[in-house]
Amino acid sequence: MHSAVSSAPSSARADPVAHALDLAATHITQAVVGVAASNPVVLIDGRSGSGKTSLARRLVAQWPLRGRVQLVALDSLYPGWDGLRDGVELARDAILRPHARGLVGVWQRWDWEVGAPAEAHAVDPSLPLIVEGSGLLTAETSALGDVRVWLESPAPSRMRRALARDGDTYRPHWARWAAQEEEHLVTDGPPLRATHVFAIP
Repeated sequence: MHSAVSSAPSSARADPVAHALDLAATHITQAVVGVAASNPVVLIDGRSGSGKTSLARRLVAQWPLRGRVQLVALDSLYPGWDGLRDGVELARDAILRPHARGLVGVWQRWDWEVGAPAEAHAVDPSLPLIVEGSGLLTAETSALGDVRVWLESPAPSRMRRALARDGDTYRPHWARWAAQEEEHLVTDGPPLRATHVFAIP
């Protein structure tokens, strides 16, 4: 079932973004319990600066099932500033498909400073998994996610948060990355593939 949740600023909260993310985390943890599996997969998509990483961290802290949950951020997989789609394909083939088949997945971290793959990491198929990153919800990956999230946020807010986080490192590449996100939106229709859509101020 597709659900949309409005997260308008609350006068009772000083930080409307934190409030929206808290609300989203509550809904997602309830959905995770509803999956009724020991190793559910949560996929979080949204454009840069929409709050994916912050939401994923909340979910890890509030995880409702016994044991630990694994978290993979696509920022660790994208092979450079032109690598949005390639990073998603790596996640699909090295992480999501093996997990769905009960096999150990192995992915390599992309070293942004060196511009080459670095150390390898394993993903345990018996444990739950959260994957977050721009471009994530496609036809193929969506079939591998139990709970699929799209975060919608205004461009000025997103840009302000992303540049506050990454500063001058990201600034020259903002438009370049945004163009890849636009292509993802047109080609893959990620909001329509989500089980949950949340508005983040």
